[in-house]
Amino acid sequence: MTKNEGTIDRIIRIIVGFAVLSIVFVGPQTPWGYVGLIPLLTGLIGYCPLYSLLGICTLKKAVN
Repeated sequence: MTKNEGTIDRIIRIIVGFAVLSIVFVGPQTPWGYVGLIPLLTGLIGYCPLYSLLGICTLKKAVN
């Protein structure tokens, strides 16, 4: 499992994940907020299975 998310992508995913997950505890308090675990976990791990399927990589390429 090779990382395929860049730093900015990961930060955005973590923020969005926490925001959506907060719906479980505040606001309408609906269980749909648990969907926020997906971007949160992929942001923390640095790997997105959907990116892998689509051949997307947001990591910066190393310059030699």
